[in-house]
Formats: sequence, C-alpha cells, structure tokens
Amino acid sequence: MNKTIATILIGAAVMSSMTGCGGKKAAEMTNGETDSVESVSHLQVDGLMLKNAAGDTVVLNGPSLGWHSNWGRFYNDSTVMAFKQRWGANITRAAIGAHTSGDVVNCYDSDSADAMTKLYAVIDAAIENGMYVICDWHSHENRLADAKQFFTAVTDKYGDTPNILYEIWNEPTEVEWQEIKDYANELIPVIRDKAPNSVIIVGTPRWDQDVDLASESPLEFGNLLYSLHFYAASHGDEYRAKAEKAIANGLPLIISECGSMENTGDGPIGYESWDKWVKLADDNHLSMLMWDIADKDETCSMVTPDASDNAMHWTDSQLKEWARLAMKTIQARNSAN
Repeated sequence: MNKTIATILIGAAVMSSMTGCGGKKAAEMTNGETDSVESVSHLQVDGLMLKNAAGDTVVLNGPSLGWHSNWGRFYNDSTVMAFKQRWGANITRAAIGAHTSGDVVNCYDSDSADAMTKLYAVIDAAIENGMYVICDWHSHENRLADAKQFFTAVTDKYGDTPNILYEIWNEPTEVEWQEIKDYANELIPVIRDKAPNSVIIVGTPRWDQDVDLASESPLEFGNLLYSLHFYAASHGDEYRAKAEKAIANGLPLIISECGSMENTGDGPIGYESWDKWVKLADDNHLSMLMWDIADKDETCSMVTPDASDNAMHWTDSQLKEWARLAMKTIQARNSAN
C-alpha cells in the first residue's frame, strides 16, 4: 500500500494499452473469431481453465458494480471506461438485484424496466470498450420464474455476444446443492437457446462457499464455471481448503465476488488473508471480481459519497482504501496474464 494513487493510475493507463481486450465491438465479430489479439472472443471452459477462441488461458480481473437498485448512478459508460482505462480491468459485473434484501429496495421484482435499462447500459459500454461483463442475477433466493424472464430478455437482445458471461444465482444461502442443480438445469437451456456459446456461472451452497460440495456432483452441461465468494477477514484457511478440494476434484471456479474485509462488508481489511486468497487465485488461474462500486459508509464500498457519477472524474481522495487495494490487485494480475 505504499504506492500513491497517481502512480497506480499512470501504470493502469500504460498497462491497459498492452493487456486490455481491444475496443472492437462484438457486433463486428462472427463465430468468436477476431482479427486482433486484443479483441474479445468467445470464451470456453476447458477443464479447469477459461480459454479464448485462440485456445489461450484467460484470467479476468475487475471491480463489480454494486446493487443496481441502490447504486444505479454508476451504471453508465463512464464507469466502464474508467475500469478499462484507469483500473486496467478486462471485466466488470452488473449486479442486478432480483428482490428486496435488507436495505436494498426497488429491485427487478418491483421495477423490471429500470433494472433492464441499467443492465443494458453496462453491457453496451463493455462491448464499446472491448471488455467482458458478467450479467449477474443478484439474488439470495430461488426466483426461477423471474430469472427465466430476465435471461430471456437479455439473450433476445444480445444473442451470442461473446462479451457476456451469465451468473444465474448470485449467492444461494442455506440451500442444498440439489436445489441449485435443479434450478440450473431449468435455467441453462433458456440462456443457451439464444446464446449457445455462452459461459454460465453457477452458484454454490452457503453464499458460494461450499464449492467442495458442488465438486462432488457437478452439472452435466459444458462451458460452466462455479462461483466462489470470499471475504478475506472472515474467511480463512478452512474456506481456502474447500476451494482447493473443489479444484482437486476438477471443478472450474471463478471468484465472481470477493472482498478484503469481513463478510458483513465492513470492518478492517484482512491483508494477510487477502494475500493468501490472491495467491490461491494466481496458482490456479482463477478470475476475480472485487465487490463493489458503491458509496455506502462501509469498508467494501469503494468510493466516497461525493464521487461523481462520471467515474472518469473520480479523484484520488474519493477512492477508499479497499478501492486502492482492488485496483492494485487488478493491475498486477492483468499485467501478469
């Protein structure tokens, strides 16, 4: 943490020119083929690895947007542009709230039009900026009927656009793996009808922590990743052991949400545990999405309330401690892969 933000931002600008996915629109590409090594292409899960159309292993790193219903002001093209140009990211995540949860209100179940408008703004910006984007059904509950409606609308609009990965159930809570499997078996064909080459991310039991249980009885579909979530100050060696067991069993993972603080989203940053998680990710080529772009008074919210809606105008002082650590991690991992 001894780097200044100014130094980090300069490094990001240089690095993004070398390692970012190119700016070519997905609409200009066909069948996952590209004419530039920097262009986005269809991704494929091959064993434990995520690979591009050329067969190269891909590791994706970037910040996740917060709940669309509470922090929708950041769901715009400037935020995605800043991720690419200033953070050195090659992916982001649009967390579309499925239902009311605590202080999260006005979600898809009460205003689906607003949810889709915000989602489409982020997807379009990701395409424009040559980045990948996770279309995240940000739910803690089994909302299968709404999920079918949601993913049908997205795939009707974007078809087999290679930029999009689909996360079908953000964090199942105290849910048995069999229920998650039944849900996925219903929903995956809905997505694959219009997006047959898509990578789909499947949630795992207990807030995406019991990946070892999923590894004992995985789904039969191909091109799947299974989500692993952690908050480093709360989740230590016991949880890393679950991940290592899942990997040993051949389950392909993605860290679609993580933080360096406690699982409440608050409390001090656990630097030692964070470093261990990053090493696990590095050793196994796991992609990482860091939670979240929001301005709440908590550790995991990366920006201050006075931060502009236009992320290209964010100042050094408006990026909180966690934002600086996340940015540093994104840049280091993307420059190394």
